[in-house]
Amino acid sequence: MDTSIYTAYADYEWAIKLNRICLKMLGIWPKNNETKWEKLMTNVRVIVMLNIGFWFCTIPSVYSLLRIWGNIMSMIDNLQYTLPLTMATIKFFIMWQKKKDILPLLNMIKHDWLKPKTVQERNVMIKRARLACILTIFGYFIMLISFFLATIFPIFDFSIRYLTNITDPGRLVPLQTYYFYDRDKSPFYEITYILQSIGMFMVAAAYTGTDCFLSLLIFHVCGQLENLKARVIDLDKFNNFENVLSYSVQDHIRLIRSINIIDNIFAWMLLGALFYFGILFAFQGFLIVSMITQHGDVSQLRLIFIMTVFINTFAHTCLYCTVGEILVAQCEGVYKAACECKWYTLESKKARELLIVMIYANKPLYLSAGKLFPMTMATFCNLLKTSGGYISILLAYQN
Repeated sequence: MDTSIYTAYADYEWAIKLNRICLKMLGIWPKNNETKWEKLMTNVRVIVMLNIGFWFCTIPSVYSLLRIWGNIMSMIDNLQYTLPLTMATIKFFIMWQKKKDILPLLNMIKHDWLKPKTVQERNVMIKRARLACILTIFGYFIMLISFFLATIFPIFDFSIRYLTNITDPGRLVPLQTYYFYDRDKSPFYEITYILQSIGMFMVAAAYTGTDCFLSLLIFHVCGQLENLKARVIDLDKFNNFENVLSYSVQDHIRLIRSINIIDNIFAWMLLGALFYFGILFAFQGFLIVSMITQHGDVSQLRLIFIMTVFINTFAHTCLYCTVGEILVAQCEGVYKAACECKWYTLESKKARELLIVMIYANKPLYLSAGKLFPMTMATFCNLLKTSGGYISILLAYQN
């Protein structure tokens, strides 16, 4: 095998490895030439995992929320689990249903890593992929901390939740849930505890894995746009101007299509994530302010868990808007590069051909939340401002 091809393949494996491990475990990593038997077994695994998370975690948590409705502290404690569980289940299901749409994107990533490229282009791709890897490692780290805090300590009768006789009349379990059977009796208690832990791990992996996969896709596209920008700026330096321009136009159209596919896959997830973050941020902000102003008796473990969930939620939503902002900046960069290209030194025919790039690049491209809101830092700041306003309403309601 050619050394350059081997190096390119090693780069490709490094770039996607962490995301592939998580999504493959969940059964939502698409494969080329998948046999009917492999597809069947993957679908069975996904259905089993979705049912465990849905029937033993999400539904019992929602039913428990209805039972304690009106008790704001119990509701906040419940929503810290119910909202992420619901959101993660939705993400898991959408990713499973969109596997055919995701596969061309993965093939594009593989093609981009394996095709011949300059040292500068490879360095840009490595830089973007490294950012995605760092975010992935951080996301999995926070996920594992939250998971262990929620599932390990109740075994030793240490709870990180807000406990009342209504929500937890018997033996402790990780989630605030209500079942139609007596869960405190053996072996129902042990089975429920194990299934809750499995369900929580799967939905946590789906929640974090989906967001990290989105960052991988966007950072890869941004790297390709950055390389395209550098190529457009130097168009006048190429002897084979027509060939390079034709390739640049085709490459730009390909990236635009990829962005549209990504937006179609993740639009409703991002809309749900904005509503979820807005609600949870207001409730958790109220909880933290109440703890500071009223000096409530809160255990250190519960305080650590609240802060972990808050940081995790904040980081994920900030990630959505940050990658969206970077994408907008890169798309605008291609347009500016076309405008800054020394078109006035070109022949009139070549200058007219350059207009094709300008026309395509002039259209703004961004991720959207449900095709309604652009995922940018301006949207994130507005969401923080709105959610922060509801904290004062909750404090007034408490008083």
